[in-house]
Amino acid sequence: QVQLADSGGGLVQPGGSLRLSCVPSGMIFNIRHMAWYRQAPEKQRELVASIEEDGRTYYADFSKGRFAISRNNAENSVFLQMTSLKPEDTAVYYCNADGYYWGHGTLVTVAS
Repeated sequence: QVQLADSGGGLVQPGGSLRLSCVPSGMIFNIRHMAWYRQAPEKQRELVASIEEDGRTYYADFSKGRFAISRNNAENSVFLQMTSLKPEDTAVYYCNADGYYWGHGTLVTVAS
């Protein structure tokens, strides 16, 4: 059983930056696909960015140019560097592995 520990959220002012981390534990094998999702209050969970084992990335339109996803294959960890944050980025951010395992979420609040 794989468990994902996502962290790094917090309160940040508009225009600020945060770096989210996701570290797995448990019966870990090579995780091919890792991603970050987010869910704002009263909205559906949406994909933020994803990264494959070979480094290929995908970004949602709202995250292009502001967010950067990266991973450490040796540790099966994934990171999300977020810059130029906006109030509309406020949400709980979730790490996902292979489309199946989920972290518990880390809250990002962007407010002045």
